[in-house]
Amino acid sequence: MRVLALSPGSLQDQLDRLPALASLCQQLDASLYVACDPKVSAAWNLLSVVKKVFSFGFETNPSLADWANLLGNVREPDFQVCINFAKGQQVNLMLFMSHIPNRIAASGFACTDLVVHEGSGFSPQRLASYLTPLGCSLDANAFRLTLPRQELEESRSSQPPGDGPMLMLAPSKSYGDWPSERWSSLPRSISNRLANLRSVTLDRGLPLRRCAAAVACADVVLSSCAVTQRLAVYFGIPLLALGAQPDDLPERPEIRCLGKKGALASLSENEVLNALGF
Repeated sequence: MRVLALSPGSLQDQLDRLPALASLCQQLDASLYVACDPKVSAAWNLLSVVKKVFSFGFETNPSLADWANLLGNVREPDFQVCINFAKGQQVNLMLFMSHIPNRIAASGFACTDLVVHEGSGFSPQRLASYLTPLGCSLDANAFRLTLPRQELEESRSSQPPGDGPMLMLAPSKSYGDWPSERWSSLPRSISNRLANLRSVTLDRGLPLRRCAAAVACADVVLSSCAVTQRLAVYFGIPLLALGAQPDDLPERPEIRCLGKKGALASLSENEVLNALGF
């Protein structure tokens, strides 16, 4: 079976959709094809069930020729299911002409099953209603990403030497983030309490897959970056999420939220140290 996902939105939106679509494909024994903006396509390369990613800029005012090209791509394979996160007349016309038998969306005249939106909670879990029409279920909290051992070993080889715990720092560098001088001084403050602590700041310029490997090899992640926070959740790494709200993340003992997004400058170093267990 082949499943098509039409997936506009940000990199975080793509990451939020991984558990639902991975679970759907596992339960249906299906392969996954995704149409998304090429700038965020790296998220889908983290899933082994993905067979192909179609580059399509939903937010860039695609022309009729663009839609016709996408229609040609989705008509070629024999798709049985489309999970559509896009909206608008064009996408609905394209889907109507695609003849895919099961078209699941939150709105639109082309959908065969209309999604009933659920309320608050861990955002990936809210997509469970997209699976219900197909008789499938979702436990987003249980979803885990995996990477080949070689990629993990390469990431570990780039870590600072030593056998102490590895603290991954991942600031968002956006307006209202925790001040850079506190990010810099925190490892020194922790090392006064834990001498063999190792720490590294995640290089946001790395490809997403290498960022994912770095997060997977950490012992603890301290981050104000929503993308890094989501990766830590998916790898089961203990996380202190600055600026995240409880509904942004699943309820686990190893996950804690601290501070309000856009107002992290008010957090003291001692508050962060206490939240980390120091």
